[in-house]
Amino acid sequence: MLMLTLIVMVVALAACAKKEAVRLAYPETKKVDQVDDYFGTKVADPYRWLEDDNAEDVKAWVQAQNAVTFGYLDTIPYRPKIKARLTEIFNYPRYSSPFRVGEYYFYSKNDGLQNQSVTYIQKGLDGAPEVFVDPNALSPDGTIRIGLLGPSLDDKYMAVSRGEAGSDWSEIRVMDIATKQELPDRILWNKFSGAAWHGNGFYYSGYSKPAPGEELKAKNYVGAGTTEGEEWLMLGLSEGTSGSEVWVKDLSKKNAPFTMLFKGFEFDASPLEVVDGKFLVHTNAGAPNFRVVAIDPKDPVPEKWQTVIPEKPEVLSGAGTAGGYLFCNYLKDANTKIHQHKLDGTPVREIELPALGTAGGFGGKRDEKVMFYTFTSFTYPSTIYKFDPASGASEIFRASEVKFDPSAYETKQVFYPSKDGTKVPMFIVHKKGLKLDGKNPTFLYAYGGFNISMQPGFSAANIILLENGGVYAMANLRGGNEYGEAWHKAGMLDKKQNVFDDFIAAAEYLVREKYTVKDRLAVAGGSNGGLLVGAVMAQRPELFGVAFPAVGVMDMLRFHKFTVGWGWAVEYGSSDSDKQFPYLYAYSPLHNLKPGVCYPATMVTTADHDDRVVPAHSFKFAAALQADQACAKPVVIRIETRSGHGSSNLSKAIEDLTDQWSFMFFNMGVTPIYK
Repeated sequence: MLMLTLIVMVVALAACAKKEAVRLAYPETKKVDQVDDYFGTKVADPYRWLEDDNAEDVKAWVQAQNAVTFGYLDTIPYRPKIKARLTEIFNYPRYSSPFRVGEYYFYSKNDGLQNQSVTYIQKGLDGAPEVFVDPNALSPDGTIRIGLLGPSLDDKYMAVSRGEAGSDWSEIRVMDIATKQELPDRILWNKFSGAAWHGNGFYYSGYSKPAPGEELKAKNYVGAGTTEGEEWLMLGLSEGTSGSEVWVKDLSKKNAPFTMLFKGFEFDASPLEVVDGKFLVHTNAGAPNFRVVAIDPKDPVPEKWQTVIPEKPEVLSGAGTAGGYLFCNYLKDANTKIHQHKLDGTPVREIELPALGTAGGFGGKRDEKVMFYTFTSFTYPSTIYKFDPASGASEIFRASEVKFDPSAYETKQVFYPSKDGTKVPMFIVHKKGLKLDGKNPTFLYAYGGFNISMQPGFSAANIILLENGGVYAMANLRGGNEYGEAWHKAGMLDKKQNVFDDFIAAAEYLVREKYTVKDRLAVAGGSNGGLLVGAVMAQRPELFGVAFPAVGVMDMLRFHKFTVGWGWAVEYGSSDSDKQFPYLYAYSPLHNLKPGVCYPATMVTTADHDDRVVPAHSFKFAAALQADQACAKPVVIRIETRSGHGSSNLSKAIEDLTDQWSFMFFNMGVTPIYK
C-alpha cells in the first residue's frame, strides 16, 4: 500500500513540475477516535497518535512526508543555484566580541563555512590566537555545539557546556585554561544552566534523567549566579517565562541563611552588581518600562528600595556593569540607545552609535579598562567596536568581511494602525529606487510574545531576497518588549488576539501601499512566531500567498503537557483553566483550520531533536492542513534530522534556507536572477 502511495506521489510531482495546478498527493494520515471534554466542550483530536515521535508508525509517517516534501522541492529548477549563491554569501569570516579572563582573551571565529564556530584564546589583544576548543572536531556531522559558561575566580578553569543535535539538553565540562585540557568532570542533564563559580567548584541547575517523551517533573526554572568576587550567591526562581523571585546568600559567612531579596512572581528582577553592600537590580516592579533600584539584603522591603536609574518613556530593556560604570540599554522604537552612568546613577554620557540599529555587549569586570561591543542593522553587517569606558571613545576593532554593498539598499520604519487603532512599528528593507507596483516578492517576519523585542540586525540569508528585488519587512507586534511591560501585556493571555491583528494589519499595509500583492506576500515566524503564522493563516487565508510556520506552538490545548511547555502558561494561559480555555480554543491554529478553504502554499518546518516545541505540534498541524486544503497550493512539512529548535549547524541552515527561498519564489511565480 505504501509503495502504491509513493508511485502516485511521484506521478503527481512530475505533473506538478509541468503544471502548478496539480494537487500534491499526500501520505495518508490515519485518524483516531480521540475526543476530550474541556468544561463541557467536546474537542476532537484525531491526530493524537502523532504525538509519540518514537513510535514506528510515526517514524514511517515522517519518512513518507519528507519523501513528498523533498520530491516537490527537487522539481524547482533553480534550487541548486540558490544553494550555490547562499554558500557563496555565507563564506566569510565571522567573529564574536573578545572577553578577558586574566591575561587571556577569548573569542569565537567561523572561517566561513565551518559548521560550528571555533573558540580561540590568546594572551593579550596582540597575542597569537590558539584554538581553545573546536566543536567541528568532536562529531562527524558537526552538530555538537560548545558554550563558555565562565571562568573560576583564579582564572584557572573554564566551565563549558556541550550539546548535540540541536537539543536543549547539555552537559557541563571543565577545561584547564592554560593547558586547554579537559578535566574528567561530567555534569549531565542540564537545560539552560550556567555555572556560578565559588572557590574550586560552581553552582548549576539540572534535572533528573527523564524517560523518552516524558514531561519534566520540575515546574519552575532555577538559575544560580555569584557576584564577581564570589561574595554572594544569587538564586533566581521562576514559575514560567516571566516573573522572578530572587534569593541571596552571603558566602563570606559560614552557614548564612538565604534571604529573599525580591518576592516573585508578578514582576521581573535581574541582579546586576553589589555596590556598598546593596544589590543593583534591573526590574519592572513599580515601573512597566523598567528601572534600576538598590536593595539592601538586610532590609529588602520595597518601601526601602532606592531608585538608581528612574523609569523613562523609553523601555530600559537591559543593564550591565563594567569598569566601575553602569550601562543602560534603552529602546527607542526598537532601536538601541546606550547610556553610561556612574554606579550611583549619575549620568556620564550617551554612547554615540554609528547609525540606528542594535548594539550589545556592555558588560564586564569591575577593573575593565577596555570593553567591546557589537553593532548591527539590516544593512549594517555586524561590526565589533573597541570602547574606552573612561573617555567614551569607540573605534572599529573588527569590521565584517561579508561581500555586501549597503549603499544599494535602504531601510525605513513606518507606523501602521492595527485593528483597534494602535500604532505598530514596522521596518521595511529593499533596494533603493524600488518600484512600488504591487509586484515585489515580500517576506514579512514577526514574533510578538514573551517580552522579546525584535530589533534591526543583519542577515546574510536575506541577501537572496533583496538582490532579487524583494522586500523584507519586520513588524514589532504587541507581546514583545519594544515598549515595555504594557506592550507585552497587551499581547499575552486573553489579549493574544491583538498580536494576530497587528500582523494581519502589517500584511494589509504592505498590500495597500503597493509593496506587494497578496499572492507575492510570504509570512514567516518561528516558535511563538510559528504560532503567529499558523493563527493568521487560519484566520485570513486569502491574505497570504506563502506561509512558513517554523517549529510552532500549534496545539494550544496541549502545549503545557510536553517538555518545558508548562513554563509558557504564564504567557498563554492553560486549557486546564475554565476561564482560559475559551480564548485558547478560539485561536489555536490546529483547532481553527476548516475543510473547504484554500490556504496559502505552506511549508511547515520542524526537527526530530526539538525538545522545546516538540515536533508533534507541527506534525498534527500539517496533517490537518493537508486534509483541509481545498486548492492545489502545496502543503508540505520539512522535518530535519539531528536538529532541534533551529538548525544545529551551518550546513543544515543553508539547506533549510535554500528550500525556504526556493519554495517561496516558485509559489510566487518569481524566477531568481541566478544563471
